[in-house]
Amino acid sequence: MTKTQRIDMVRRVVDDAERRKAEALAECERRVHEARGRLDELEGYRAAYVRDFNVRAQAGLDGAAARDYQVFLDRLEDALRHQGQILSQAEAQRSAELEIWRGAAQRAAAVDTLAKHWRAEERRVEDRREQHDTDERSLQQWNRRSPVRVT
Repeated sequence: MTKTQRIDMVRRVVDDAERRKAEALAECERRVHEARGRLDELEGYRAAYVRDFNVRAQAGLDGAAARDYQVFLDRLEDALRHQGQILSQAEAQRSAELEIWRGAAQRAAAVDTLAKHWRAEERRVEDRREQHDTDERSLQQWNRRSPVRVT
């Protein structure tokens, strides 16, 4: 097995590992996007609920209704804090996966560079061998055509 065949096997393994890391990064990115969407949705819901509360408060609310609104807003704030934590965790995981992928991508690039170098080296060796063979054949043909001189 030649050096390039061996490095090609290594390159395939390293490329596969890099692809898996990229897929993991994409999954983390999807989770961040999803968490951000949920947080935005909750914030929009809170804003609409506060507007509704203000409209009803101006129209006149009894104490029980005002308390119910406040309890619900407190729960909504808890949900917002919790979703913010989920988003922060997802972003931290994405950052970690990004670093892992970058390392895998650098390894894949290094192996690819080495493979190119080894292929070029093998081509140079083969070119020299072919040139030597051609020169040898030419010399043999020249020797066959030349008269033999005895001194």
